[in-house]
Amino acid sequence: MLRDSLTQGIEVLVNCCVEAQAAAPKKASASKPGPASVAKGIDQLKISSDTSRPQSQQGTVSNPGTGTVTPSEDAVPLVKSKRRIDVVAEYSKYQKDRDTLNLVVVGHVDAGKSTLMGHLLYAMGQVNERAMKKFERDSEKIGKGSFAFAWVLDETEEERSRGVTMDIATSSFVTEHRKFTLLDAPGHRDFVPNMISGASRADVAILVVDASTGEFESGFDGNGQTREHAILIRSLGVRQLVVAVNKLDVVGWSQDRFDEIAERLLAFLVGCGYLKDDVRFVPVSGLKGVNLVRRIDVDDTSPAPAELASWYVDSTADSNNPSSPRAGPCLVDLIDTFTMPERPVNRPFRLAVTDFFKGGAVGSSGSISVSGRIAQGHIQVGEQVVVIPGGVTGVVRSIDVDYVTEDWAVAGDSVVLMLQNIDIQQLSVGSVVCAGPPAKPIQAVSRFEAQLVVFDPQVPITNGFPALMHIQSLNVPVVINKIIETFDQRTGEVIKRRPRHIRKGATARVEIRAETPVCLELFKDSKELGRVMLRKTGETIAAGIVTSVFTK
Repeated sequence: MLRDSLTQGIEVLVNCCVEAQAAAPKKASASKPGPASVAKGIDQLKISSDTSRPQSQQGTVSNPGTGTVTPSEDAVPLVKSKRRIDVVAEYSKYQKDRDTLNLVVVGHVDAGKSTLMGHLLYAMGQVNERAMKKFERDSEKIGKGSFAFAWVLDETEEERSRGVTMDIATSSFVTEHRKFTLLDAPGHRDFVPNMISGASRADVAILVVDASTGEFESGFDGNGQTREHAILIRSLGVRQLVVAVNKLDVVGWSQDRFDEIAERLLAFLVGCGYLKDDVRFVPVSGLKGVNLVRRIDVDDTSPAPAELASWYVDSTADSNNPSSPRAGPCLVDLIDTFTMPERPVNRPFRLAVTDFFKGGAVGSSGSISVSGRIAQGHIQVGEQVVVIPGGVTGVVRSIDVDYVTEDWAVAGDSVVLMLQNIDIQQLSVGSVVCAGPPAKPIQAVSRFEAQLVVFDPQVPITNGFPALMHIQSLNVPVVINKIIETFDQRTGEVIKRRPRHIRKGATARVEIRAETPVCLELFKDSKELGRVMLRKTGETIAAGIVTSVFTK
């Protein structure tokens, strides 16, 4: 069911907005597309223009308190930067050393994600021996000795006692060619909103699946989170994916089991919109640490499993070089080959707030700190910023990039900004920090139009349909105000105007009304701030992109 609706194309979320037709729409077709016509159709979606549409996408902010820039009433003089930096020029010089990939780890509950990544961090020297011994002792005390590596990332008492990741855990590590910010996402269906919050910040992903008999099937078939997580991260713009087939040691490192899982998953993922060349599979054991950071034939920490070594070989190995590894690549080898996405550093600065707190560094009394990932643009110490909604201005007092103090930061960096002259009551999760005047800030609107791909809702989507909308770390109640039209995702041809409902798997243009103003951009202007998800009764029912906004 979910797969049937999915194959109608997640790619609408990525490319449809930029492919709008200049010509008027064709007349509605009397026939509906068959199942075979929609497998990859959304990638070729054409959006028809409509001269009767309201002038709602001019981008002017007229709502009081949502875009008007106002200084704080008790503001103190702003601290000016001692030396103005040409951030774009500096970034160009040091891009190779600074570029960081945001890596999210997803998968069905109990697939072993936290254990896998905790062991990887330990093997790479990110966790010292003393801390690891403490995790082992403490986990043994409560009868969860096998969870010791998971405790590297699962830090709260509740997560450790329940043995379930509940919120996004972050860390960082460096490979030969890449720097990574790690986002370990929860796998339980109760915490999908937290998973979406983390995945919205990701560039690339590891999908962890459990190879144990029956466990892969429970995560992949029916309503398992393997499917939903793969759909969600693709909908949020992730294109590059490594599938870690975990716990393969439980089935004796069976090649038949590995091939079975790879075959089923690859067909599904290609149907989701992933390119075949962008999906790779690797056999691992997170608990034993096999094939994580070293190839099995060069790993001096443990003997290579004979069963795995007999079939997991590198087809590109140099047979004339005796020192060339014969085994296939390990997990770190594969993620080290992820390509860097282009960073929109020249666009106006935007930072979606995921957390905020008073103070920050020593001597920071009266300041507040906000954290998040820079969606676009660049920022430096001393620059003026404006927070939307609210329109209050402040100044950047310090910048931490991955826990290191820097003078500047650019799109893609995970940062903590310490701000002066902004009251903590003027902030909330979902606020967006923008470049100060004269730059134009983001808009906070309550009504906008979006193009949706509908998955498999339990009841048909009609006018007045309530849902919970997710954008970045924010979730807010919304209502489908009006169904404008459904259309053929291949050609952009309108199928039906003002339909009574949207069927499963359809692509539609709708008007959405939010309960409170939401900061968002047109998708053509910002891919990160122009994507939305709709959920209802614990299930993801649709994903889409913002095509126009109403400022009045």
